Amino acid sequence: MDRREFLSFSGLCGAATAVGGGIAGCVGRPPSGSWSSPLRFELADPTVATLQRGMTEGRYTAVSLVKMYQDRIRELDQSGPALKSVIELNPDARRIAIALDRERRRRGPRGPLHGIPVLIKDNIDTQDGMTTTAGSMALAGWQPPHDAFLVERLRVAGSVLLGKTNLSEWANFRGSRSSSGWSGRGGQTRNPYFTDHNPSGSSSGSAVAVSANLCVVAVGTETDGSIVSPASYCGVVGIKPTVGLVSRRGIIPISSSQDTAGPMARCVADAAALLGAMVGEDLRDAATAGSQDRGQRDYTQFLDRDGLRSKRLGVIRSDFKVHRLADPVFEAALVAMQRCGAVLLDPVKLPAFDGVGSAEFQGMLYEFKAGLNAYLGAMGPKARVRSLAELIEFNKRHRECELPFFGQETLVRAQEKGGLDERPYLEARERCARWRMELATFFESEKLDALVAPTAGPAGSLDPVHGDHGLGGSSSYAAVAGFPSITVPCGEVWGLPVGMSFIGSAWQEPKLIAVAFAFEQATHARRSPRFQLRFPTS
Repeated sequence: MDRREFLSFSGLCGAATAVGGGIAGCVGRPPSGSWSSPLRFELADPTVATLQRGMTEGRYTAVSLVKMYQDRIRELDQSGPALKSVIELNPDARRIAIALDRERRRRGPRGPLHGIPVLIKDNIDTQDGMTTTAGSMALAGWQPPHDAFLVERLRVAGSVLLGKTNLSEWANFRGSRSSSGWSGRGGQTRNPYFTDHNPSGSSSGSAVAVSANLCVVAVGTETDGSIVSPASYCGVVGIKPTVGLVSRRGIIPISSSQDTAGPMARCVADAAALLGAMVGEDLRDAATAGSQDRGQRDYTQFLDRDGLRSKRLGVIRSDFKVHRLADPVFEAALVAMQRCGAVLLDPVKLPAFDGVGSAEFQGMLYEFKAGLNAYLGAMGPKARVRSLAELIEFNKRHRECELPFFGQETLVRAQEKGGLDERPYLEARERCARWRMELATFFESEKLDALVAPTAGPAGSLDPVHGDHGLGGSSSYAAVAGFPSITVPCGEVWGLPVGMSFIGSAWQEPKLIAVAFAFEQATHARRSPRFQLRFPTS
């Protein structure tokens, strides 16, 4: 289907069916039959380094990598187990790869990402043949006039933008009882371990695509849990950086206080390589002021197999009771850390979090309204919606496409808020700022290198009627404070992955990467998905 034909307003819901697999198929039953084994694929869970070495030795080219990954996406994502993690392929990918191969032959590679295919989340602007929609049919056809800052950085690094990934629509800030990984445009993203299970969100597609080896690395975004939670559910590494390390310019916003983008990969080394290509001070994002002196161009220099030795790690016990079958996995992970020389403070008592969660959400409602109105208002007079109020009305008019399973209560609550000068907003932000100060003081007083806690419990089953069945998680501590965190696979429960989070104080990504890499190398806990269609119940 021609893109302009797809974008025509009259074919809106028909386009949703074409892209999302039909309204009934968006969250409904998985494909019939069984998937006994993944298709043969020449690139068996490669790393950035192995792909780079292969291109240096002439075994691969950027063009051949693009073709292999595109073929795998068609076979696993669009058919087969139908993961629905990729919402759009880049029509310019091959052309970009050809130019990068030519440059390699003439001048050599720019760096570790030269010629490496990368997928990015569909709430990140690109000025190319792709659209940016946050998964919503209200933005179908929107082609931004500029790249997001992080996309500019990735292009400079020589990466090939392979496509956009599906996500929880509007980054899961739309309504209650949502099914993570569902969007009106892309349908339901499925967990690659058991496709009848939830991938978590909102960076669902990025996590699933990396886990299923549809790319080597991907970019996600997080306000609270949207990188680390799907990474944990899908058995991959996710880094949520310090707020301000990566520019948010060109990313559809939720919270100016907490939003960030970050890398997702199958190993810590690849996530570190991608992070280095994304950072940089952006004069148009005030949060990045000063990051030039705190960020690094090469985070792979901090990969240290001995990175756990003598590190003081505070164990957050309140988050270890996520599931009776998961608890032994997390306990074994702690033992592994001790064997590597870590000093565990077990347990630690964090500053009181009472009231912080509600203040966080209150602040998000205000900031979402302000940020989204600014983003939509800059789209120009031909945009289908130009404000949050117009988005709400669009969804009502096209509820068969946008509201078939859950509503838009969060959008409505945000619309009811006033400006950022209102007392409830200022009080909410003050409470969150106080938590940041209390947590920073706690790190200093306990001389902690990191906090450790389960990222989340194992994935629940997909449920379009009742929504997600989450078992809690530890993402809010770092999210509210704006501190960095990294999740690493630490084991499985009945074949469903679970991850361990390492949380640091502001700008401590180098230390977290060292700790996480040492843990990963000591445990090698990740197992590749087998794309089972049904979770065993007997």
